[in-house]
This record gives sequence, C-alpha cells and structure tokens, in this order.
Amino acid sequence: MMLNTLTPQPEDKILALMALYRDDPRDTKIDLGVGVYKDATGHTPIMRAIKAAEKQLWEAETTKSYTALSGDPAFGAAMKTMVLADSVDHARVGAIATPGGTGAIRQAFELMKLANRHGTVWTSNPTWPNHLSILKFMGLANKEYAYFDAATCTVDFDAMMASLKDVKAGDMVLLHGCCHNPTGANLTLDQYGLVADLILEKGAIALVDIAYQGFGDGLEEDAAATRLLATKLPEMLIAASCSKNFGIYRERTGCLMAMSETADNTPVTQGTLNFLNRQNYSFPPDHGARLVTMILGDATLKADWMAELEEVRLGMLGLRTQLADELRQQTNSDRFDFVAQHRGMFSRIGASPEEVLKIREEFGIYMVGDSRLNIAGLNAQTVPLLAHAVAKICR
Repeated sequence: MMLNTLTPQPEDKILALMALYRDDPRDTKIDLGVGVYKDATGHTPIMRAIKAAEKQLWEAETTKSYTALSGDPAFGAAMKTMVLADSVDHARVGAIATPGGTGAIRQAFELMKLANRHGTVWTSNPTWPNHLSILKFMGLANKEYAYFDAATCTVDFDAMMASLKDVKAGDMVLLHGCCHNPTGANLTLDQYGLVADLILEKGAIALVDIAYQGFGDGLEEDAAATRLLATKLPEMLIAASCSKNFGIYRERTGCLMAMSETADNTPVTQGTLNFLNRQNYSFPPDHGARLVTMILGDATLKADWMAELEEVRLGMLGLRTQLADELRQQTNSDRFDFVAQHRGMFSRIGASPEEVLKIREEFGIYMVGDSRLNIAGLNAQTVPLLAHAVAKICR
C-alpha cells in the first residue's frame, strides 16, 4: 500500500492564518496576513486594462489550441522589455511562460539542478518562505546570507556582504529585485552594484525574484536593480510575476528569463528552458500571458494600466506614511519611522511572535508570526486601530 505510507506535511503558516481569520467572528477583525493586494474596501479588483483586454480577446480569439512549450514568444518579448528595457541585448535572453512567479522560481531551481546539482542556493535571511520550502523539497543545498537587522528594521549590508564571501563558484544567489518580501527593506542601487561585483568575482549566478515591479518606487525605478545586474553580469536568471502589478493572481502568469553570456549560447539555453517546461507541465497557461502581452503592446491599454498601477503604488505609500505618523504619535517615539521608508506590500515591524499573538487575540488583527504585515490590507480607518494595538502591545 502506497498511500498508507504518507505522513502529514507541514502546514503553510500563511494559509493557516487565513483559516483562523475566516473563523474569527469579530466584525472588527483585520487581515494583514495574506499577500494579496486589496483596495480600501478590502477587495482585490480587476484592473481596467485587464477588463478591456479580456473583452477584446473574447471577441477576437479563434482557438484554444496550444501555443508553444515556451508560451507565446510575444509574451517573452514583452516581459524582456518591461523588466530589462535596453540594459542587455535581448538576443542573449531566453524566456518561458510559467504558472505564476512561483512557477518561474521552481523552473530556475530546476535549471540549477541540471547545471550544477551540487551547488548551493543562497537566500536572504529572511526570505519568502516558499523559496525555502521548494529548495528543501527539491533537495538543493541552501544557505542563508545575513540581510535584515531586526533591531533597526533595515538592511544590514555589511553583514550581508560578509556572509556572501563564502559563496562558491557555481552557486546561485537569490536576490529580491524590489519590494523585499517579507521585510519591505531594500538595497540601494549602489549596494546592488557591489553585490553584483561580488557575484562576478565568485563565479556564481544571480537569480532575481522580481514579483512587485511597480509597487515600490515606480515601474521603471523598481526594475533599475535588475537592469544594473544585467549590465554587470555575464549570466543571470530572472523570475518575474504578473500577479501583483497586473492583478491577475488566479491566472498564474509568470516568466523565467535566462540571460546567457553571448547570443550564441541562447539557443541551448532556450531549448533547455523549453525542455523543463515539457517535463513539469508541458505547455504553460496562456490566458493571463496573452492579456499582459496585449496591454504592453497597445499604447492606450498600457497607459491606462500604468496609471492605475501608479494609483495603487501611491495608495500604499500613503498608508505607509499614515501608519508611521500614527505610530510616532501613539508611541511618542520614532522607532517605527522605518515603515514609511520600506517599499511594496510588506513590512516587518519588529514584534515578537508572542506580541503578534497578543495583537491577534486582543484586537483581531492578523499578521504573520514574524510580524510581517500587508500594508495593502489597511485603509485610512484601520491604520489608527493597528497603531493603537502595536503601541499597546509592543512596549
């Protein structure tokens, strides 16, 4: 008997938190745990440009046949332009459509396993928990590099560089392209440059996870670090997600890009990417990718998408500023001013797991045990409630 030998798998902490929130009967409860963008009403809307593109697609689409193992090549081309612009010759970059950014990460690790199964994947401490879960499941070696100073809630760059001195040739260094998840604390562009120099010196390869382009400082600004790395490194992998900036979470739309040293290497790289898609899920999903391609290729749709994306970004920045101001007022200190400096949907506010539990039990405010909270889960009315709870519990 095979199924009788199975043992329970570790429960995903965020999914478990979602279940606790659903079962909480309090009308005043606030969900800051799940990593999904929400507007001021708590709804995840469909973006205007997505709606318009879907209408056009419904009227024009004539087949649901497969595209290609890599997905529609036009999607890969559009993503190269959005993420890399003209920082590198696109002929050097292979690309495949994937089921979301998670699929892109998984395929990047699969590529690592093919190229150097004995290499180590270096991840920031902390990083998105699913990075670690996938690496463990795949049996790839993983080491953490220092990143976040829990006392100041900022990047400890000196400690990070000291950690990365142990990187070996053939290792992979996973970097967050912008809006670090879960901390919200980002490297400066100069610091990215120094990390690139170290990766080059060590003979390692960078994997950039860019899941929130447009959520931090702007669509172009958030891609600046990835583009800088592309100009300095001979090879690089980029896992990009369209879930957040296009709001198409359930369409599972991602892209893995692999930049080779020269265009002569691209056919083998592209063929290998195609092979990995074939082994894992054959042809990737197309609906979301096609909508993204349509929007990025149409001036009117793109302009409307960029305008709405900017509204989303500025809204989150406004909530950050409001929260930092409220916390300063209610704690009579500047210890939480970092919230306004962080970028993206998340911040770690430095509460202990015990304090996070008390905030949940006493105030019905749900955040991840490491004190990661989703800024987009707030609105102007709930910010003071969170600030009061934090001020009371986190002394």
